[in-house]
Amino acid sequence: MQFSKRLDNVETSAIRELFKLLGKPGIISFAGGFPDSAMFDLEGIKEASAQALTEQPGPSLQYGATEGYDPLREQLSHFMSTKGITNVDPHQMIITTGSQQALDLVGKTLLEPGDVVLVEAPTFLATIQCFRLYGPTVLGVPIDKDGVLVEALEEMIVKHQPKVIYLVPSFGNPSGALTTLQRRLKILELCVKYKTVIVEDDPYSDLYFTPEPPPNSLLALSQQVPGSRDWLIYCGSLSKVLSPGLRLGWVVGQADFLSRATMCKQFGDAHTSTFAQATAAFYLKSGRMPGTLNNVRSVYAQRAKVMGESLKAEMGSSLKFDEPLGGLFFWAKLTGLNPDGTPHKDSTLTGTSFAQKAIEHKVAFVPGAPFYADKADSKTLRLSFATADELKIKDGMNRLGQAILDT
Repeated sequence: MQFSKRLDNVETSAIRELFKLLGKPGIISFAGGFPDSAMFDLEGIKEASAQALTEQPGPSLQYGATEGYDPLREQLSHFMSTKGITNVDPHQMIITTGSQQALDLVGKTLLEPGDVVLVEAPTFLATIQCFRLYGPTVLGVPIDKDGVLVEALEEMIVKHQPKVIYLVPSFGNPSGALTTLQRRLKILELCVKYKTVIVEDDPYSDLYFTPEPPPNSLLALSQQVPGSRDWLIYCGSLSKVLSPGLRLGWVVGQADFLSRATMCKQFGDAHTSTFAQATAAFYLKSGRMPGTLNNVRSVYAQRAKVMGESLKAEMGSSLKFDEPLGGLFFWAKLTGLNPDGTPHKDSTLTGTSFAQKAIEHKVAFVPGAPFYADKADSKTLRLSFATADELKIKDGMNRLGQAILDT
């Protein structure tokens, strides 16, 4: 067979490859990026699915509109309004098969060989792979714990004239970074000034650990920056807050983008599962989501606290990290030191080589290098606290401490 040359631009996910090593008995894994299935509101989802079959059996089990099931679009419009996004009509969105499909539709409708895309460094690995499939050059923009560095972003816009800028402003995967309000407003000003499309990916903003939620999304803030709404594409997801198995995301954008994205979606799956959409619509209508979110935030906040304390106790000076204020991840960097602050015997130790040693100690995490579009920092790594209880977190961090001493 002769395969498409565009496949030469991508490679298999390093994270998916890592999962092949996790079948050993007794492995404690901090590698996955999924929510804890114990956090799913099983009773609420059961009731919602039963309502879908009882009250809307035809629409729930029949073919549906490519743009999405209208009751779900209405509920999502209301859901977004509770987060300050009050300027979205239900017909200004497409329901997608997870937010990953939304990103793929961005690639299909906007990107081609010769284009440039700017992403955060580091950023969501699947986005890098997805966009590269369509031929553009993908470049990373430096970030810190407060999000993308806007001065560096503007310099790269001027130099590379990107067609698209992809950002995860709230608790990014893998960085956990939270973009400040001041930077968010500056990003919107830049997109207007340089007429550049901003893709805002927002799967984690509901998973905050502070008393107050994070700053409003770029989409909500666009009301304060004239003209910015014309350059924004917003991607939302129910995967981290309701259930990834439902495979439900949505994308908001201008009419001309949505019409082309709808056409591309028709080529792929015709429409997202109507049964899943109806179930989610009844769930959101039930009013159970706020309670679900409060429970999830409380559990994840405590696990993040325990992981931070355990990392400091077991890894000491070996790792440098900022404690996340939300999301699912710790992003850390090897310092070249032992836990007690003395120089480590292996000055060439990377996230990848340390991950291999950690597997021997039956603990797993993801090396950080694959999360960079270019100029990867090989000393970095990602740890997820979402799916391990507090005892496993403490045990896992103890194993990491033993691994660093044994490397």
